[in-house]
Amino acid sequence: METAPAPLAPAVRLLGYAGLLPLVGCAAGLFLLPMHRALLLEIGFGYAALIYSFLGGLWWGQGIAHARGSAWLFGVAVLPSLIGWGLLLLQRMGWTTAQALPVLGAAILASPLVDLVLQRSMGAVPGWIALRVQLSTGLGLLTLALAML
Repeated sequence: METAPAPLAPAVRLLGYAGLLPLVGCAAGLFLLPMHRALLLEIGFGYAALIYSFLGGLWWGQGIAHARGSAWLFGVAVLPSLIGWGLLLLQRMGWTTAQALPVLGAAILASPLVDLVLQRSMGAVPGWIALRVQLSTGLGLLTLALAML
């Protein structure tokens, strides 16, 4: 008899939401420390790109753990790292951080679509998709907000 997976622990939610604090801090810093605008945008970009890359690692791990990973999943799993790297490269070639932030924000906002596909094919812990949508929406919108501030 197969048992249902346990729901998300409260610490998962708390720490997940705490992961939004660095971008909240960068946004607040743009108002409180406007002389450090360029630095705050770069720090915010770096953090958002790091978390986005982490999501790719999460997808890769899910494919391995469930032994149901397809070439599609592993291909999608490397995209966050490649997109982040590509945006860094474009910044070194002349894009401003403010130009790269909207692209990264849009990619983060789209990331739960992969989780929805994974949920259909592999299942998910109760509450996982709702939390992923909330966190990606928060991170994506904060990333976009940094570009507009």
